[in-house]
Amino acid sequence: MQYVDKQKKVLANSLVSNALWTFLWLALTLIVFVCLVKLSIWQYNRGFEKELRTARITQLNQQSPLTLNEIVKLSKEEQFIGKESINDFPVTITGQFNEKYIFLLDNQVEKYSLGYRVLQVVETPTHAVLVNLGWVQGSIDRSILPEVSPLHGQYKFQGHVRIVEQGIMLTEQDFTKASWPLRVQQIELDKFATLINKPLLPFVIYVDPAETLGHKKNWHPIVMPAEKHFGYAFQWATLAIAWLILMISLRIKTHKSTRSQQSKSAASLPDRQATNIDTHADTDNKTLTNSLNNMNKIKAIKHG
Repeated sequence: MQYVDKQKKVLANSLVSNALWTFLWLALTLIVFVCLVKLSIWQYNRGFEKELRTARITQLNQQSPLTLNEIVKLSKEEQFIGKESINDFPVTITGQFNEKYIFLLDNQVEKYSLGYRVLQVVETPTHAVLVNLGWVQGSIDRSILPEVSPLHGQYKFQGHVRIVEQGIMLTEQDFTKASWPLRVQQIELDKFATLINKPLLPFVIYVDPAETLGHKKNWHPIVMPAEKHFGYAFQWATLAIAWLILMISLRIKTHKSTRSQQSKSAASLPDRQATNIDTHADTDNKTLTNSLNNMNKIKAIKHG
């Protein structure tokens, strides 16, 4: 009986272990699968957004450039929200470059070379706006800044409006001890306006590549094309399907192995029970035979 109880406990523990493994397998499979599918959908949506923006840029470039005042008026009247704004609009500016302040945007790469983007403020009779003049080579020695000659005087040039997208910064930029030219890690127009004591428009003007003023104009309105995003979306979707197939195959294999072990245990249980019963029966028969022999011996002694 003890053996039977032990076997029952083993089977019960096996069932509990199997149920726990099934739960963990299902949770892990679903979590990873959902994450991969979400990444695929996110990349697809990014590709779709890039397609729309590319078509929008093409359409805007076919139009005549607006003046800076017209851009400001348009942004106020239309009340654009988010990325669907005055971003990418062509613009013509006639204004005076402020030669006192030069901003050097750090960590800008051009063909594996590290450098800076040079930014200066252009002032018109009604507004002041930050202008991106292009890229310059940086020094291997981080303490040495490139020698940049500021533009001064009045210029008329064309460019495109770019809405500043704030990235992730590990530490806040501190401009309490600013020296010019000023190296910056990110464009923060509010802080820049405080430094120059003049309000800045909430966007940056990128000088058109056809213009001669400024430095190397290596920017692209869309860094990663839509095709790449769609390719990444396909890769994530393929990984999701491959993960699902792998986990289902692993589960089927594990399930078959568990069922085989349980079948062997169940098959061996009746045989052992029968062996125990036969052993007990033989013991009882021997005991009864010995008792009868003893009784016969006692009778023989009495009659003798």
